[in-house]
Amino acid sequence: MHVGSSMESEPVETRPPSRFASPNDHAECRRLHRKFGTTYYFATRLFGRRTRERVNALYGFVRVPDEWVDNPVGGDIERRNRLEAYRSELIRALDGVCPTQPVLRAFCDVMHEVGMPLDEPLRFLDAMAQDLSISRYETYEDLRDYMRGSASAVGLMMCSVLEAGNNPAMLEAAVALGEAMQLTNFIRDVSEDYNRGRIYLPAEDMARFGVTEADLEPTPRFRELIRFEIERARNLYSQADVGIPLLPPRARKAVRLARILYSRILDRVEANGYDVFSARARTSKLEKLSVLIVEILR
Repeated sequence: MHVGSSMESEPVETRPPSRFASPNDHAECRRLHRKFGTTYYFATRLFGRRTRERVNALYGFVRVPDEWVDNPVGGDIERRNRLEAYRSELIRALDGVCPTQPVLRAFCDVMHEVGMPLDEPLRFLDAMAQDLSISRYETYEDLRDYMRGSASAVGLMMCSVLEAGNNPAMLEAAVALGEAMQLTNFIRDVSEDYNRGRIYLPAEDMARFGVTEADLEPTPRFRELIRFEIERARNLYSQADVGIPLLPPRARKAVRLARILYSRILDRVEANGYDVFSARARTSKLEKLSVLIVEILR
């Protein structure tokens, strides 16, 4: 079987009549997803065409403001203004006002199609705004509050995109998976985030292992800190696993594939001796393909 073919058992669908988005808007979402979200994009191979398009739109919606925050052009005031305008366009779209941003046009069409509430998209945008004013987190609970918007909100939006229903156990697992993936990012990207002026490792954890900001290098103490955070992330992945069987059957393989591949970033960090400074931990194309084949044959 060709590995690029869809394994989602759903009827062939045509895109519903668009309220706002053009094919070019959806193409822009797909471009952003393919460029920046390589692991997630790879996993969408196991969705049907229409579901892939919806997932691309969700990714486009979250990627654009994330880029404004992480790789800014202009100062904080300009970034805040951009985020506020983006938020306002999202809200006005619900009243039928066409957004100016291509990704918003695509995403708002998806929100309309699946009946997605506004609360989680707004919670995500609140987290993006928080990045402009908060760069350190004292406790893990403080960090969790941030991740509830920056990551777990995306997991819950994904449940809406997949039309997965409202099973409380499934939604709780989606929150855990978002948190696990975000924590994986924070572990992998310590150096990159520090260069942006941010530290997402809780200060209480750093103090527990005797690590200061001046010690952000692969010392024995830093390695112990990262080993601790990896164990925390793996526990979250385990909590998330109970939710995958609760998803619609057509969605399970793709979500499981994304979960497996993303968690393997932690394996790469371990294999690199917990050195997250010299090279970026990532899964290889061969590893992605091998896991994909296993999921196809499950």
